[in-house]
Parts: sequence; C-alpha cells; structure tokens
Amino acid sequence: MCGRILADLGADVVKIEPPGGEADRMQPPFVGDFENSERSIPWLAANVNKRGVTCDLGSPDGRALFALLCANARIVVESFAPGRLRELGLDGVLRDNIVVSITPYGQDGPLAGVPGSDLEVTAASGSLWLAGEEGRPPVRTAQPQSPYWSGMYGALGALVALQSPVAQRVDVSAQAAMTTVHPPAPVWWDIAHEEHGRTGPFLLGRSNVGSRFRNLWACADGFVSFAIQGGPIGRHTGRMLTHWMAESGGVPAVIAAIDWDRFDNSTLSQQQVDELEAAIAPFLRSLTKAEFFDEVVKRKMLGYPVGDASDSLADPQLLARDFWRSFPPAKGLPPLPFPGGFALFDGERPKVKRPAPRVGEHNAEIYGEAGIGPRELERLRAAAVV
Repeated sequence: MCGRILADLGADVVKIEPPGGEADRMQPPFVGDFENSERSIPWLAANVNKRGVTCDLGSPDGRALFALLCANARIVVESFAPGRLRELGLDGVLRDNIVVSITPYGQDGPLAGVPGSDLEVTAASGSLWLAGEEGRPPVRTAQPQSPYWSGMYGALGALVALQSPVAQRVDVSAQAAMTTVHPPAPVWWDIAHEEHGRTGPFLLGRSNVGSRFRNLWACADGFVSFAIQGGPIGRHTGRMLTHWMAESGGVPAVIAAIDWDRFDNSTLSQQQVDELEAAIAPFLRSLTKAEFFDEVVKRKMLGYPVGDASDSLADPQLLARDFWRSFPPAKGLPPLPFPGGFALFDGERPKVKRPAPRVGEHNAEIYGEAGIGPRELERLRAAAVV
C-alpha cells in the first residue's frame, strides 16, 4: 500500500518479486473465481500504477541487479524481517537511499523479528479489544487493516524524508500504526483507570448517568446509522424526525411529548432511552437505506446508511468526484473498477495509469534502463535470477 500511494502521486514505483512471482499473487478472491497469479483481486488492487520485475536477492547476480536498481532510486520500501538486509549484504547498497522498512513490530525491541499477521498485529495494538459487542469476545474486521495503515504511514514517512538532503531510515511498526488509530482508548485508561469497552451498535459518552444510545439500526434492506442526541444539531434532527413520522402516518406518544428545544439526552435514564428507541425502531425498519438517506439529506438530519461494497460502487458522491477508475487490469481479463487517487490536486484526481504488472512484465524495460542488455538478461533468466 505504501508503494501504491507513492505511485498514485506520480512516483515511478518498481515492484520487485522473486522469480515466479510473490506469494500474495495467490491471495483470493480471484477475478472470475479462477485461481491464477494474474487474477488475485487484492494483488490487482494494491499494485496498479507500478512496474514490476523479478529478482532473486539470494543470489550474487540478483544482489548485483538490486544494487543497480537502487542506484537509480531515491526511495526503497522493504518489509524483510529486521536484520535480513544485513544478512543479504545489502545494507551497504542502501546507504544513499531513503529506506522505508515496514514490519509487524519495528526494527528493535523485544518483538523485533517476530512474525505477525494482521490478526496478531491488531491484537497487539489494542484495536482488536475495541471491536465487537459488550459482553462478547472481540472480533477482527473482515478486511485486514494493519497493512493499509502501516503502508499509509510508510508513504507519509517517505515524503517527509524526501525533504532531507541526506539518506534516512523510516522505521514503521504496524503495531504502532494501528495503536494510533484509537488514541482515546489509552488516554481513557490513563485518566479513568477504566477500559474503553466494546460498544457494538451503541454510543457511549453521551450520558451523565451511564445510559447508552443505539447508533446502528435495522432497516428494510440493511442498516442505518442514527442516534438520539441533544445540542443544536441533535435537537434539529429530533424535530425533523417527529415531522417525518407525522407525515408518514403518526408519531408515537413518547416522541410527540418531547420538547426538542429543551431536550437534553445527557440526563436520560436507560429506561427512558429504551422507550424512545423502541418507538423509533419500527419506523426505521420500514425504510430502505435509499429512502432513509434521501429524507435525511432533504431535512438536514444526522444519519447515514451503512453501505456495503456495491453501495460504494454506486455512491453518487464518489461518482460525482470521479473516484472510480475502470480499465482492463491485464490481458484477457474484464474491465474492473479501481479506487482512483485519494485526493484531488487543483481539481484533478491522479490517474490510474497502468494495471498491476504481470510476473516479470517489465524485466527487459527496467533492467535495460539500468544497462543490462538482452543477452545478459537471457543468461540471468536461464539461471533463474530473474
């Protein structure tokens, strides 16, 4: 992800894989549900805008090729175990480069060098503890999180290091990257000596008496995010909800009795909250996500449908901002939508210029740029160096 961000910003990013390709190429799901190293959807999504070469860093010839590539590069992004570059004799090769090292736990400390999957890193960061429902075990997010957060911070570190005229080592710990995702939780413990527990579909911190408020509600075709709140915006939302329910056939007595101009959710007991939510729940269940959101926008209320992947692809806001890109990812594959660059620069979104590379697709091109001729490249190919 670090390389993907830098490539989106216009850097010429070269992905180096071992001969035969990286293991991530076989990560499911696959386009067309057909297992092939050119069809892994996670691989295709993470490696657009990159060129790709193969190189066996375990061989002397491979290390010499790597040294040639580094001589023409400003930034090198690597995710070897700490010390592996030194074991390969490559640390001296990188003395003039900005080196971004992304590992589960960082380059030093008692866990340096310990392998860590996304599940283990999110557990070590405390993020896993916060996900799920009160009284039940923690749960992981179905989509891995730590590679994306650590890749994002790695790209940020690389851009900061570029401001220095000398070589820099950017040491990114995925554990630390995930810990920064939830800064209030450690502070909560530090101040109150209480764990910030799992809240599931509820909001905490809105009550002076410990009441919790539902934040996720079932609707006709999924879920919506909505909460009973006070303050100017919350009171406006409450008034609009009352009008909306009246127009739709009737307002429950417990809702009609509220003076929204004076409403203060911070003083409600849990019983009062439960009574209000029991009156609202059937109304929200009668609405589709689209019906809910159309009215929320029209009435300037707080609330949003809980979108799934298909909703994101059809999201009018993303479409209006030209977020999605579609192009043939590789020969013989159907066009696929890809997220475009993460920001607009002077009104322009960075282009998705090229699909994810096939295994060794740019060997001749990139090694040729480094001075390796066709005959030498054929020798290296025959020796399984590339």
